[in-house]
Amino acid sequence: MGPAWLAGAIAAGPATMASVITAGAAFEYALLWIVIVSAVLGTTAQYLSMRLGLLTEAGIVGVVEEYVGEFWAWVLVVDAVLASGLAQLVIMKTLADVSAMITGVDARIWGLAWALILAVGLAAGGYSIAELGAKVIVSVVVLAFLASLFVVPIDPGAATTGLVPTIPDGLSGALIAAGVLGGAVHITLVTMHTYTLRARGWTREDYDLGLFDIGASMLVAFGIFSLAIFLVAASVLHTPDLVAANLDAAAAAEALGPLAGDYAQWLFLLGLWGAAVSTLGANTIVPAYLVGDKLGWETDVSDGRFRAAIVVVALLGAAGAFLGGSFFPLLVLTLAFGLVGTPFVLVLVLYLLNHPDAVPEPNPTIANVGGVILLGITIVTAGAFVRDELAAVSSDPLSVSGFVVAFAAALSVATLALIGKYVLSVREQ
Repeated sequence: MGPAWLAGAIAAGPATMASVITAGAAFEYALLWIVIVSAVLGTTAQYLSMRLGLLTEAGIVGVVEEYVGEFWAWVLVVDAVLASGLAQLVIMKTLADVSAMITGVDARIWGLAWALILAVGLAAGGYSIAELGAKVIVSVVVLAFLASLFVVPIDPGAATTGLVPTIPDGLSGALIAAGVLGGAVHITLVTMHTYTLRARGWTREDYDLGLFDIGASMLVAFGIFSLAIFLVAASVLHTPDLVAANLDAAAAAEALGPLAGDYAQWLFLLGLWGAAVSTLGANTIVPAYLVGDKLGWETDVSDGRFRAAIVVVALLGAAGAFLGGSFFPLLVLTLAFGLVGTPFVLVLVLYLLNHPDAVPEPNPTIANVGGVILLGITIVTAGAFVRDELAAVSSDPLSVSGFVVAFAAALSVATLALIGKYVLSVREQ
Protein backbone atom coordinates (compact mmCIF):
# COMPACT_ATOMS: atom_id res chain seq x y z
CA MET A 1 0.00 0.00 0.00
CA GLY A 2 1.04 3.61 -0.25
CA PRO A 3 -0.32 6.20 -2.74
CA ALA A 4 -3.82 6.49 -1.27
CA TRP A 5 -2.37 7.17 2.17
CA LEU A 6 -1.04 10.51 0.94
CA ALA A 7 -4.54 11.45 -0.22
CA GLY A 8 -5.84 10.17 3.11
CA ALA A 9 -3.31 12.33 4.93
CA ILE A 10 -4.77 15.44 3.30
CA ALA A 11 -8.37 14.28 3.80
CA ALA A 12 -7.76 13.44 7.48
CA GLY A 13 -6.51 16.95 8.13
CA PRO A 14 -7.42 19.91 10.33
CA ALA A 15 -9.93 21.30 7.80
CA THR A 16 -11.96 18.09 7.98
CA MET A 17 -11.57 18.13 11.76
CA ALA A 18 -12.96 21.66 11.95
CA SER A 19 -15.99 20.76 9.81
CA VAL A 20 -16.75 17.47 11.60
CA ILE A 21 -16.30 18.99 15.07
CA THR A 22 -18.63 21.86 14.15
CA ALA A 23 -21.22 19.40 12.80
CA GLY A 24 -21.26 17.41 16.03
CA ALA A 25 -21.06 20.44 18.31
CA ALA A 26 -23.87 22.31 16.55
CA PHE A 27 -26.31 19.48 15.75
CA GLU A 28 -25.31 16.62 18.07
CA TYR A 29 -25.79 13.28 16.23
CA ALA A 30 -28.12 14.58 13.48
CA LEU A 31 -25.41 14.65 10.78
CA LEU A 32 -23.92 11.22 11.49
CA TRP A 33 -25.15 9.98 8.12
CA ILE A 34 -23.20 12.74 6.33
CA VAL A 35 -19.99 11.67 8.07
CA ILE A 36 -20.45 8.08 6.92
CA VAL A 37 -21.40 9.08 3.36
CA SER A 38 -18.35 11.37 3.10
CA ALA A 39 -15.99 8.39 3.51
CA VAL A 40 -17.87 6.45 0.81
CA LEU A 41 -17.82 9.37 -1.63
CA GLY A 42 -14.17 10.12 -0.91
CA THR A 43 -13.35 6.52 -1.71
CA THR A 44 -15.32 6.81 -4.96
CA ALA A 45 -13.40 9.93 -5.99
CA GLN A 46 -10.07 8.23 -5.36
CA TYR A 47 -11.25 5.15 -7.29
CA LEU A 48 -11.91 7.28 -10.38
CA SER A 49 -8.53 8.98 -9.99
CA MET A 50 -6.82 5.61 -9.55
CA ARG A 51 -8.42 4.27 -12.75
CA LEU A 52 -7.17 7.28 -14.68
CA GLY A 53 -3.66 7.05 -13.23
CA LEU A 54 -3.18 3.31 -13.67
CA LEU A 55 -4.86 2.90 -17.06
CA THR A 56 -2.97 5.84 -18.62
CA GLU A 57 0.20 5.35 -16.52
CA ALA A 58 0.63 9.13 -16.58
CA GLY A 59 -0.11 12.23 -14.51
CA ILE A 60 -3.43 13.98 -15.03
CA VAL A 61 -1.98 17.24 -16.44
CA GLY A 62 -0.08 15.46 -19.23
CA VAL A 63 -3.12 13.35 -20.13
CA VAL A 64 -5.36 16.43 -20.24
CA GLU A 65 -2.87 18.28 -22.44
CA GLU A 66 -2.65 15.37 -24.89
CA TYR A 67 -6.33 14.45 -25.20
CA VAL A 68 -8.25 17.60 -24.22
CA GLY A 69 -5.89 20.46 -25.03
CA GLU A 70 -3.14 22.69 -23.63
CA PHE A 71 -5.58 25.41 -22.56
CA TRP A 72 -7.49 22.97 -20.37
CA ALA A 73 -4.23 21.70 -18.86
CA TRP A 74 -3.32 25.24 -17.80
CA VAL A 75 -6.79 25.81 -16.30
CA LEU A 76 -6.34 22.63 -14.27
CA VAL A 77 -2.90 23.70 -13.05
CA VAL A 78 -4.09 27.17 -11.99
CA ASP A 79 -7.20 25.74 -10.33
CA ALA A 80 -5.32 23.12 -8.29
CA VAL A 81 -2.34 25.33 -7.40
CA LEU A 82 -4.60 28.08 -6.03
CA ALA A 83 -6.55 25.57 -3.92
CA SER A 84 -3.46 23.79 -2.58
CA GLY A 85 -1.59 27.09 -2.09
CA LEU A 86 -4.32 28.55 0.12
CA ALA A 87 -4.46 25.26 2.03
CA GLN A 88 -0.67 25.43 2.56
CA LEU A 89 -0.94 28.84 4.24
CA VAL A 90 -3.91 28.09 6.48
CA ILE A 91 -2.74 24.63 7.55
CA MET A 92 0.70 26.03 8.34
CA LYS A 93 -1.05 28.59 10.56
CA THR A 94 -2.90 25.71 12.21
CA LEU A 95 0.29 23.73 12.78
CA ALA A 96 2.19 26.76 14.09
CA ASP A 97 -0.63 27.83 16.44
CA VAL A 98 -1.08 24.32 17.86
CA SER A 99 2.69 23.93 18.27
CA ALA A 100 2.68 27.21 20.18
CA MET A 101 -0.18 26.02 22.41
CA ILE A 102 1.71 22.83 23.25
CA THR A 103 5.18 24.37 23.81
CA GLY A 104 4.61 28.05 24.60
CA VAL A 105 7.03 29.11 21.82
CA ASP A 106 5.81 31.88 19.48
CA ALA A 107 3.74 30.55 16.56
CA ARG A 108 5.72 32.59 13.99
CA ILE A 109 8.95 30.91 15.07
CA TRP A 110 7.22 27.54 14.71
CA GLY A 111 6.00 28.52 11.22
CA LEU A 112 9.54 29.21 10.06
CA ALA A 113 10.84 26.04 11.72
CA TRP A 114 8.17 23.79 10.17
CA ALA A 115 8.74 25.34 6.74
CA LEU A 116 12.43 24.44 6.95
CA ILE A 117 11.66 20.92 8.18
CA LEU A 118 9.27 20.38 5.26
CA ALA A 119 11.70 21.82 2.71
CA VAL A 120 14.65 19.70 3.85
CA GLY A 121 12.70 16.50 4.52
CA LEU A 122 10.67 16.43 1.29
CA ALA A 123 13.44 17.72 -0.98
CA ALA A 124 15.85 15.11 0.33
CA GLY A 125 13.50 12.15 0.65
CA GLY A 126 10.85 12.99 -1.96
CA TYR A 127 7.91 10.64 -2.32
CA SER A 128 9.21 7.91 -0.04
CA ILE A 129 9.50 10.16 3.02
CA ALA A 130 6.08 11.69 2.32
CA GLU A 131 4.45 8.26 2.06
CA LEU A 132 6.12 6.93 5.19
CA GLY A 133 5.18 10.04 7.15
CA ALA A 134 1.57 9.83 5.96
CA LYS A 135 1.25 6.17 6.95
CA VAL A 136 2.75 6.65 10.41
CA ILE A 137 1.08 9.92 11.37
CA VAL A 138 -2.38 9.12 9.97
CA SER A 139 -2.32 5.80 11.82
CA VAL A 140 -1.33 7.50 15.09
CA VAL A 141 -3.97 10.22 14.66
CA VAL A 142 -6.69 7.64 14.00
CA LEU A 143 -5.62 5.69 17.09
CA ALA A 144 -5.62 8.91 19.16
CA PHE A 145 -9.21 9.69 18.33
CA LEU A 146 -10.26 6.06 18.72
CA ALA A 147 -8.73 6.18 22.22
CA SER A 148 -10.84 9.24 23.02
CA LEU A 149 -13.99 7.18 22.37
CA PHE A 150 -13.12 5.10 25.46
CA VAL A 151 -13.12 8.14 27.76
CA VAL A 152 -16.04 10.07 26.24
CA PRO A 153 -19.59 8.85 27.02
CA ILE A 154 -21.25 8.02 23.68
CA ASP A 155 -25.03 7.49 23.61
CA PRO A 156 -25.54 4.66 21.05
CA GLY A 157 -29.32 5.09 21.03
CA ALA A 158 -29.12 8.80 20.25
CA ALA A 159 -26.37 8.19 17.70
CA THR A 160 -28.54 5.80 15.67
CA THR A 161 -31.06 8.59 15.10
CA GLY A 162 -28.38 10.35 13.07
CA LEU A 163 -28.41 7.58 10.48
CA VAL A 164 -31.64 8.98 9.03
CA PRO A 165 -30.73 11.51 6.28
CA THR A 166 -31.86 14.95 7.44
CA ILE A 167 -30.42 18.47 7.11
CA PRO A 168 -31.15 20.37 10.34
CA ASP A 169 -31.60 24.10 10.73
CA GLY A 170 -32.13 25.01 7.08
CA LEU A 171 -29.28 26.64 5.17
CA SER A 172 -26.91 26.68 8.17
CA GLY A 173 -27.15 22.93 8.50
CA ALA A 174 -26.74 22.50 4.76
CA LEU A 175 -23.52 24.50 4.73
CA ILE A 176 -21.98 22.52 7.59
CA ALA A 177 -23.02 19.23 5.99
CA ALA A 178 -21.44 20.41 2.74
CA GLY A 179 -18.20 21.15 4.58
CA VAL A 180 -18.07 17.62 5.98
CA LEU A 181 -18.59 16.14 2.52
CA GLY A 182 -16.04 18.48 0.98
CA GLY A 183 -13.30 17.22 3.25
CA ALA A 184 -13.32 13.87 1.48
CA VAL A 185 -13.83 15.05 -2.12
CA HIS A 186 -11.31 17.75 -3.00
CA ILE A 187 -9.35 18.82 -6.06
CA THR A 188 -5.95 18.20 -4.43
CA LEU A 189 -6.87 14.61 -3.56
CA VAL A 190 -8.10 13.77 -7.06
CA THR A 191 -5.17 15.33 -8.93
CA MET A 192 -2.28 14.17 -6.75
CA HIS A 193 -3.31 10.51 -6.78
CA THR A 194 -2.37 10.09 -10.44
CA TYR A 195 1.18 11.22 -9.57
CA THR A 196 1.66 9.25 -6.37
CA LEU A 197 0.72 6.07 -8.26
CA ARG A 198 3.56 6.77 -10.69
CA ALA A 199 5.96 7.67 -7.88
CA ARG A 200 5.17 4.31 -6.27
CA GLY A 201 5.93 2.59 -9.58
CA TRP A 202 2.48 1.04 -9.96
CA THR A 203 1.09 0.06 -13.38
CA ARG A 204 -2.11 -1.53 -14.69
CA GLU A 205 -0.96 -4.83 -13.21
CA ASP A 206 -1.33 -3.31 -9.74
CA TYR A 207 -5.01 -2.47 -10.21
CA ASP A 208 -6.27 -4.82 -7.47
CA LEU A 209 -3.64 -3.58 -5.05
CA GLY A 210 -4.71 -0.02 -5.89
CA LEU A 211 -8.29 -0.86 -4.93
CA PHE A 212 -7.15 -2.34 -1.62
CA ASP A 213 -4.95 0.71 -0.99
CA ILE A 214 -7.91 3.08 -1.44
CA GLY A 215 -10.21 0.96 0.69
CA ALA A 216 -7.73 0.79 3.58
CA SER A 217 -6.83 4.48 3.50
CA MET A 218 -10.01 6.37 2.55
CA LEU A 219 -12.84 4.03 3.49
CA VAL A 220 -11.36 2.54 6.68
CA ALA A 221 -8.73 4.94 8.11
CA PHE A 222 -10.38 8.19 7.00
CA GLY A 223 -13.83 6.82 7.83
CA ILE A 224 -12.78 5.89 11.38
CA PHE A 225 -11.01 9.25 11.77
CA SER A 226 -14.14 11.24 10.83
CA LEU A 227 -16.54 9.03 12.76
CA ALA A 228 -14.51 9.07 15.99
CA ILE A 229 -14.10 12.86 15.93
CA PHE A 230 -17.79 13.39 15.18
CA LEU A 231 -18.97 11.12 18.01
CA VAL A 232 -16.66 12.85 20.49
CA ALA A 233 -17.82 16.31 19.39
CA ALA A 234 -21.51 15.34 19.42
CA SER A 235 -21.17 13.86 22.91
CA VAL A 236 -19.04 16.55 24.58
CA LEU A 237 -19.28 19.82 22.65
CA HIS A 238 -22.96 19.92 21.68
CA THR A 239 -24.46 23.37 22.26
CA PRO A 240 -27.77 24.08 20.46
CA ASP A 241 -27.07 27.80 20.01
CA LEU A 242 -23.43 27.34 18.94
CA VAL A 243 -22.01 29.92 16.54
CA ALA A 244 -19.42 28.13 14.39
CA ALA A 245 -17.14 31.17 14.26
CA ASN A 246 -16.78 31.03 18.06
CA LEU A 247 -15.51 27.45 18.16
CA ASP A 248 -11.75 27.05 18.31
CA ALA A 249 -9.18 24.42 19.22
CA ALA A 250 -8.73 25.70 22.77
CA ALA A 251 -12.47 25.49 23.49
CA ALA A 252 -12.70 22.02 21.93
CA ALA A 253 -9.74 20.70 23.93
CA GLU A 254 -10.95 22.34 27.14
CA ALA A 255 -14.35 20.65 26.86
CA LEU A 256 -12.76 17.22 27.27
CA GLY A 257 -11.09 18.17 30.55
CA PRO A 258 -13.95 17.43 32.96
CA LEU A 259 -14.28 13.92 31.52
CA ALA A 260 -10.69 12.73 31.41
CA GLY A 261 -8.54 15.44 32.94
CA ASP A 262 -5.57 17.13 31.33
CA TYR A 263 -4.64 14.02 29.35
CA ALA A 264 -7.76 14.40 27.21
CA GLN A 265 -6.75 17.94 26.31
CA TRP A 266 -3.28 16.80 25.30
CA LEU A 267 -4.79 13.94 23.33
CA PHE A 268 -6.95 16.35 21.36
CA LEU A 269 -4.14 18.83 20.70
CA LEU A 270 -1.72 16.10 19.65
CA GLY A 271 -4.35 14.65 17.31
CA LEU A 272 -4.88 18.06 15.75
CA TRP A 273 -1.12 18.59 15.56
CA GLY A 274 -0.59 15.23 13.86
CA ALA A 275 -3.38 15.90 11.37
CA ALA A 276 -1.77 19.22 10.41
CA VAL A 277 1.71 17.65 10.02
CA SER A 278 0.48 14.82 7.80
CA THR A 279 -1.62 17.17 5.66
CA LEU A 280 1.20 19.63 5.10
CA GLY A 281 3.63 16.87 4.21
CA ALA A 282 1.32 15.64 1.45
CA ASN A 283 -0.03 19.02 0.33
CA THR A 284 3.43 20.53 -0.20
CA ILE A 285 4.20 18.23 -3.14
CA VAL A 286 0.90 18.82 -4.99
CA PRO A 287 1.84 22.14 -6.74
CA ALA A 288 5.25 20.70 -7.69
CA TYR A 289 3.61 17.67 -9.32
CA LEU A 290 1.19 19.75 -11.38
CA VAL A 291 3.60 22.48 -12.47
CA GLY A 292 6.39 19.99 -13.12
CA ASP A 293 4.17 17.81 -15.31
CA LYS A 294 2.98 20.81 -17.30
CA LEU A 295 6.53 22.09 -17.88
CA GLY A 296 7.88 18.67 -18.82
CA TRP A 297 9.99 18.02 -15.72
CA GLU A 298 10.55 14.65 -14.13
CA THR A 299 8.13 14.61 -11.20
CA ASP A 300 10.76 13.23 -8.86
CA VAL A 301 13.44 14.78 -6.63
CA SER A 302 16.06 13.46 -9.04
CA ASP A 303 15.10 16.50 -11.17
CA GLY A 304 16.57 19.63 -9.57
CA ARG A 305 13.73 21.81 -10.87
CA PHE A 306 11.11 19.62 -9.22
CA ARG A 307 13.10 19.54 -5.98
CA ALA A 308 13.41 23.35 -6.06
CA ALA A 309 9.64 23.69 -6.55
CA ILE A 310 9.02 21.63 -3.40
CA VAL A 311 11.41 23.86 -1.45
CA VAL A 312 9.70 27.02 -2.71
CA VAL A 313 6.21 25.78 -1.76
CA ALA A 314 7.43 24.68 1.68
CA LEU A 315 9.16 27.99 2.43
CA LEU A 316 6.32 30.16 1.14
CA GLY A 317 4.00 28.28 3.46
CA ALA A 318 5.77 29.89 6.44
CA ALA A 319 3.79 33.06 5.70
CA GLY A 320 0.70 31.27 7.01
CA ALA A 321 2.01 31.53 10.58
CA PHE A 322 1.72 35.31 10.31
CA LEU A 323 -2.00 35.29 9.44
CA GLY A 324 -4.28 36.77 12.10
CA GLY A 325 -7.43 35.36 13.67
CA SER A 326 -8.51 31.88 14.73
CA PHE A 327 -7.57 29.08 12.37
CA PHE A 328 -10.86 27.13 12.78
CA PRO A 329 -12.95 29.52 10.58
CA LEU A 330 -10.03 29.84 8.13
CA LEU A 331 -9.92 26.05 7.74
CA VAL A 332 -13.58 25.96 6.77
CA LEU A 333 -12.98 28.77 4.25
CA THR A 334 -10.03 26.83 2.78
CA LEU A 335 -12.10 23.70 2.35
CA ALA A 336 -14.95 25.61 0.74
CA PHE A 337 -12.60 27.44 -1.64
CA GLY A 338 -11.11 24.14 -2.78
CA LEU A 339 -14.60 22.80 -3.40
CA VAL A 340 -15.25 25.59 -5.88
CA GLY A 341 -12.55 24.12 -8.12
CA THR A 342 -13.48 20.47 -7.61
CA PRO A 343 -16.37 20.11 -10.14
CA PHE A 344 -14.03 21.13 -12.96
CA VAL A 345 -11.49 18.40 -12.20
CA LEU A 346 -14.21 15.77 -11.77
CA VAL A 347 -15.58 16.61 -15.21
CA LEU A 348 -12.05 16.30 -16.61
CA VAL A 349 -11.56 12.88 -15.01
CA LEU A 350 -14.90 11.58 -16.32
CA TYR A 351 -14.14 13.08 -19.75
CA LEU A 352 -10.81 11.22 -19.94
CA LEU A 353 -12.14 7.94 -18.53
CA ASN A 354 -14.75 7.92 -21.31
CA HIS A 355 -12.31 9.03 -24.04
CA PRO A 356 -11.55 5.97 -26.23
CA ASP A 357 -8.04 7.15 -27.09
CA ALA A 358 -7.02 8.21 -23.59
CA VAL A 359 -8.13 5.06 -21.73
CA PRO A 360 -7.86 1.66 -23.46
CA GLU A 361 -10.99 0.17 -21.89
CA PRO A 362 -14.58 1.47 -21.42
CA ASN A 363 -15.38 3.05 -18.09
CA PRO A 364 -17.78 0.79 -16.13
CA THR A 365 -21.35 2.07 -15.85
CA ILE A 366 -21.16 2.00 -12.07
CA ALA A 367 -18.04 4.19 -12.18
CA ASN A 368 -19.81 6.73 -14.40
CA VAL A 369 -22.88 6.74 -12.16
CA GLY A 370 -20.70 7.24 -9.09
CA GLY A 371 -18.85 10.03 -10.86
CA VAL A 372 -22.06 11.84 -11.76
CA ILE A 373 -23.28 11.59 -8.15
CA LEU A 374 -19.95 12.99 -6.97
CA LEU A 375 -20.19 15.81 -9.48
CA GLY A 376 -23.70 16.67 -8.35
CA ILE A 377 -22.69 16.79 -4.69
CA THR A 378 -19.68 19.02 -5.31
CA ILE A 379 -21.72 21.41 -7.45
CA VAL A 380 -24.38 21.73 -4.74
CA THR A 381 -21.71 22.11 -2.06
CA ALA A 382 -19.74 24.75 -3.95
CA GLY A 383 -22.94 26.53 -4.97
CA ALA A 384 -24.10 26.83 -1.36
CA PHE A 385 -20.77 28.36 -0.37
CA VAL A 386 -20.67 30.80 -3.29
CA ARG A 387 -24.27 31.82 -2.66
CA ASP A 388 -23.30 32.66 0.91
CA GLU A 389 -20.30 34.69 -0.29
CA LEU A 390 -22.43 36.68 -2.75
CA ALA A 391 -24.09 38.50 0.15
CA ALA A 392 -20.73 39.95 1.21
CA VAL A 393 -19.69 40.96 -2.32
CA SER A 394 -22.32 43.69 -2.65
CA SER A 395 -20.83 45.62 0.29
CA ASP A 396 -17.17 45.04 -0.64
CA PRO A 397 -16.48 43.75 -4.18
CA LEU A 398 -12.70 43.73 -3.60
CA SER A 399 -12.88 41.49 -0.51
CA VAL A 400 -11.92 37.83 -0.25
CA SER A 401 -15.57 37.05 -0.98
CA GLY A 402 -15.29 38.97 -4.24
CA PHE A 403 -12.27 36.90 -5.28
CA VAL A 404 -14.07 33.66 -4.40
CA VAL A 405 -17.13 34.62 -6.46
CA ALA A 406 -15.00 35.66 -9.45
CA PHE A 407 -13.01 32.42 -9.22
CA ALA A 408 -16.24 30.41 -9.06
CA ALA A 409 -17.70 32.25 -12.06
CA ALA A 410 -14.60 31.61 -14.18
CA LEU A 411 -14.50 27.92 -13.31
CA SER A 412 -18.23 27.52 -13.88
CA VAL A 413 -17.80 28.84 -17.42
CA ALA A 414 -14.81 26.52 -17.95
CA THR A 415 -16.74 23.51 -16.62
CA LEU A 416 -19.76 24.18 -18.85
CA ALA A 417 -17.48 24.69 -21.86
CA LEU A 418 -15.71 21.40 -21.09
CA ILE A 419 -19.02 19.54 -20.90
CA GLY A 420 -20.02 21.11 -24.23
CA LYS A 421 -16.71 20.04 -25.75
CA TYR A 422 -17.31 16.45 -24.65
CA VAL A 423 -20.86 16.41 -26.07
CA LEU A 424 -19.58 17.68 -29.44
CA SER A 425 -16.82 15.05 -29.51
CA VAL A 426 -19.36 12.30 -28.86
CA ARG A 427 -21.55 13.54 -31.69
CA GLU A 428 -18.61 13.62 -34.08
CA GLN A 429 -17.80 10.00 -33.25
